[in-house]
Amino acid sequence: MKRYLYIVLIFISNGIFAQYDSIPFEGYNRTYHVHLPIAYTGDTDIPLVIAMHGGSGNAYTMEYISELSIKADAENFIVVYPEGIKGGFFNISSWNAGWCCGYASSSNVNDVGFIDVLLDTLLSQYAIDTNRIYATGMSNGGFMAYRLACELSNRIAAIAPVECSMTMTNCMPHRPVPLIHFHSYLDTNIPYDGGIGSGPSNHYNPPLDSIMNVWAANDSCNTLNDTIINNSQYTFIKWTDCNCGTEIHYYITEDGGHSWPGVDGSAYINATDLMWEFFQQHSLDCNSSSVNEALSIKNRIAIFPNPTSGQLVISSVLSPKELEVLVYDIRGQKIMSVNNQTEINISHLKNGTYFVIVNISGIIEAKKILKIE
Repeated sequence: MKRYLYIVLIFISNGIFAQYDSIPFEGYNRTYHVHLPIAYTGDTDIPLVIAMHGGSGNAYTMEYISELSIKADAENFIVVYPEGIKGGFFNISSWNAGWCCGYASSSNVNDVGFIDVLLDTLLSQYAIDTNRIYATGMSNGGFMAYRLACELSNRIAAIAPVECSMTMTNCMPHRPVPLIHFHSYLDTNIPYDGGIGSGPSNHYNPPLDSIMNVWAANDSCNTLNDTIINNSQYTFIKWTDCNCGTEIHYYITEDGGHSWPGVDGSAYINATDLMWEFFQQHSLDCNSSSVNEALSIKNRIAIFPNPTSGQLVISSVLSPKELEVLVYDIRGQKIMSVNNQTEINISHLKNGTYFVIVNISGIIEAKKILKIE
């Protein structure tokens, strides 16, 4: 059934599938945007990232500021961008992340229940690895990522909050949840040291150091507050030796402010790249077996050189009976299709970014390639 839906709905035009949809939940029409990567076939379960916008944002602003859909196309995972409830004097969207934020919080909207039902809906439609469902969010969406880890830890394998704090009175996850948090010393909306920020929500934010310590206690970490990098650009701190192989990673940048690092924020780190690298190390089943298996399959296929001036080589330890190479431009337009060739000439293409999909007997690798002179 998943394969049928994929064929009918996705490749009506050129490659990338994005759907804006809704589900009724507790009196609200809850909306969300799904992005399937260009390598998606529906034959193999792949990871899912839940990406939640900040206050007054929406699915498309979250997609734009995070560039997670671009990352998904390169790394072959699904992204869903759910939307908070609109309300209040200014009728802006928000998430109920505890005592934050806005209309959703003051009206006690059941956003955890919505995400739970949304996951059931997506699992019925797409091929998703239930051991590798992750959550991230910006600002109010980051607060919500913390709440999901507190109350939906049976489904969320790891979280990556960005420029936020945690506003939960009681946080009691059923299992240790890996955490990677991104913040800026210059963020005045959600101050690093806590307190009421300059943003419109006007609520108290716990200090970030306290949040990390709470999470280290939740995960029963033994190696605490280990500073790995501390320079004029950013600080990177780790908590390790935690239950079930869990780790806590904490990046604080000297630039950026209240924005997404690497895209419209800090020039020193890229939150999207770092969180995906972190997610790949953790799965829900309290070990890295499913992650390592996926990585070992992925590493059987190499596409190089990158950048390239025109010639690409496909190398694999597999013994291909069938080899298909597809090339897409940055907009998802399929521009080349080659069968049973391990050397591909793209010198005729304009300089720029392309996605190369290699399918060797059903094992698929997707890679973002830069074409230069």
